[in-house]
Formats: sequence, structure tokens, C-alpha cells
Amino acid sequence: MQRSYIADVRGGQQVKIQGFVENLRDGKSMAFLVVKDITGVMQVTVEKEKAPGVAEVVSQLTLDSVVTVIGQAAENEYVKLGGIEILPEQILIESLAEALPINRKEIPATKKRKAVERSSIDQRIDYRWVDLRTEENQMLFKVQTCLVAAMREFLLQRKFVEIHTPKLIGAASESGSEVFEVKYFDRNAYLAQSPQFYKQMAMAGGLERIFEVGPVFRAEKSFTSKHTTEFTGFDLEFSYIESFRDVMKMEEELLTYALTVVKEKYGDDIERLFGLPLTVPTTPFPVVTLRELYDGLEKDFGYTVDECEKGDLTTEAEKLSYDWVKKHYNHEFLFVTDYSAEKRAFYHMRDENGVPQGYDLIWRGVEITTGAQREHRYEVLKKQAEEKGLAEDVKFYLEFFRYGCPPHGGFGLGVDRLTMLLLGMGIKEVMFLFRGPNRLTP
Repeated sequence: MQRSYIADVRGGQQVKIQGFVENLRDGKSMAFLVVKDITGVMQVTVEKEKAPGVAEVVSQLTLDSVVTVIGQAAENEYVKLGGIEILPEQILIESLAEALPINRKEIPATKKRKAVERSSIDQRIDYRWVDLRTEENQMLFKVQTCLVAAMREFLLQRKFVEIHTPKLIGAASESGSEVFEVKYFDRNAYLAQSPQFYKQMAMAGGLERIFEVGPVFRAEKSFTSKHTTEFTGFDLEFSYIESFRDVMKMEEELLTYALTVVKEKYGDDIERLFGLPLTVPTTPFPVVTLRELYDGLEKDFGYTVDECEKGDLTTEAEKLSYDWVKKHYNHEFLFVTDYSAEKRAFYHMRDENGVPQGYDLIWRGVEITTGAQREHRYEVLKKQAEEKGLAEDVKFYLEFFRYGCPPHGGFGLGVDRLTMLLLGMGIKEVMFLFRGPNRLTP
């Protein structure tokens, strides 16, 4: 008999469902199970006198055991879970669960029992496969899947090509300070910090519009709610642009499209499970220079920094920018331009005054993107690499520009950080498996 997903079960059907036992009440004459699969939950009602064999199986069950239930689906207005129950003819135990090693949720106190405290996030990561079974965690990955699929769909509609660049590279991709070094046969290699150089190689190769979804590695000893040593990047690059503002326009349209799709499919579930309404942004997104933002933060919030720090955005200024953009534009997104050349990558194009032609995009007070028009002229690019002492390190990369390369630009988004901000959670909670300075298992 073919398996039915719980969400597809209707009254009057003979069905087979499979899933985890989420709840169990084994009384004297009746037993009630709640079985959960990826689509929902279903009550299974056992009348012991009518089905003694089934009752015997139920007596062996534990929470989170995996079962197959075969029986008649019946409508019952008293059943809170969708008004449908299954009257089982057979229950098979596929896997019997031991007592769970973590508490996935906080359980409030009652007159008969004390409150149960939720296990810490690090304890839950130790048993991530158990923690993943909750409705919230499974919804998280449905939302993330929808978000990435929508971004991919947006780009495919605009003639972008998907590529897959190597993650083992022979030279540090942007600087030597934040890379993982690995043994590669008789020499050293590095895990790629970014697909940046290869995205630009694709531009030199005439692919014109490309994107990639893949792992990114950063050897940063950061212990924050938004940093991780391995994450999934969504990167794109495209040719024949006139300005970095073309890149900004592409990004705001991409995000608006993707968030519209997510809201239509999962907006109600996100608000129900995570308590955070999903607001689809209007375009164009607000744009300010870094200097204008610092002036605004000082005027509105009394926030000041030393002049020497004003070439980049401080963490505190980044956070405050959310209050500022909400106050002045009633918007969650903010483009910030005109950073110091010292704080930007050597491959960012600069104008006649030496100002990098790029931006950061801040969402809800957290930076999600650094984007730019790239320098495509070989001699200029070589000079900028030399200024930063990187000419030898990036020699292979400079070769991409010696034989003709169109003007181009692009940006990268962290899929995990996007999910984190979308659902109002920490980075450890939204990743399938978090990696940090102290976390390499499971």
C-alpha cells in the first residue's frame, strides 16, 4: 500500500501514514497517538477492546519512535487536529526511541508537574537530528528552500547561468588572514573564502551573467550570533554594467521578488511560529553615503565615533542604522555607499577621487551584502593589488584580465544570515549544522 502524507489524508480513505510519535496517551480502554511527518500531525485513536493486537503494540511505544499506521481515516468534529482521526487496523514499530537526551521546548509548570527548561542551543546542536524534528525547525528549512528557489528563479528568468566553482584553491582568495589551510598531497591548499575570483573569471569567459549557491569558509575566531566558519553563499556577477548602482538595483529587485514569494507561501506560518511578520520591501531601497549615515546617527541618537573610524561602519552604527532607516524611510533595508578604499577589497573599482564604487546592504541592522562594480582594467587592477601588498598572492587572478574583460559587478548573500534575519533567530539555530571555532561536530 502506498504511503500517504498526513496533509493529504481525507475522511473515508483507507490510508497508510508513517512518522514519529509526537504524543502518546495510553489509557485503560483507549489509546491516543499523535503521529508527525514533514507535512503535519495526525491523531490515531485506538479502541483497545476492538483492536487488542494494536493495543499491545501501542503499549511498547515511546515518544519519538517511528511507526507505520494502516487504517481508516474518519472525520470527527471533536478531534482538534484537523477534525480527522485514523482508526488503525495495524501499527508497525519501525524504530523504538530511547529516552530523549534533550528538551526541545520549554514546558510550563502545571499543578501536577514542575516546569521543564529548554536545553541550551549547544546541547541541542549536540543532538541536532533530534532537535530538527520540531515544527519550527522543519518550517525553517521549508522557508529557506523557498527563499533560495525564488532567488534562483528570478535570476534564471533574467538569463543568468548557474556555475559551481572550486572550494579547494591554490592561493588565498582575498587575503591570507582568514583562510583555512589544508594539506593537498605534497603542498598546501586553502578553502575558498568566496567564489569572487572565479565569478570574475566567468565574466572574462564571456558568460555575462552567472550565479552560484555553495559553501564559503572563513577562518574567523568570532563568537557572535551572526558569524560562522562555514556558511552557504548565494553569489552573482554580471557584465556590461554602467555603475555599481546597476548592481544595487539587481539586488533590491532580487530580494523583493524572493520575499514576496516567501510571504505568499509561508507568511502566516512565519508569524505563527516565530512571531515575526514578514514585510515585503518597497523599491527603490533607501541609499545614503557612509558620511551621511554617521551624521544622521549623531543627530538622531547622539552616536559618535572618532574620525579615523568613519571609513567603515562600526558594529554599533550598523545596529543603529535600523532605527535610523525606520524613522526616516519606514524601511527595513538600507544601502550605504562611499566607504574608504582602505576598508574595501582591492578589486573594487574606484572613481576619480579614489572612492570605491560599491556598497553594503543592511537589513534590520545587520550587514547582509558587500557589492560593487569590479575593476576590469588589468593595469589599474594590478596597481590596486600592489597597493595592498597582494600582487604576488593574486597573480593567477590578474591573468583573467589580460585578454579582454567586460565591465562587471556583483555581490554575495549569506543564505544562513538571510534566514536568521527573516525569522528573528541566531545563526546557530538556522543552520542545518553550525560550524564555529569551537564546533566541528556532529
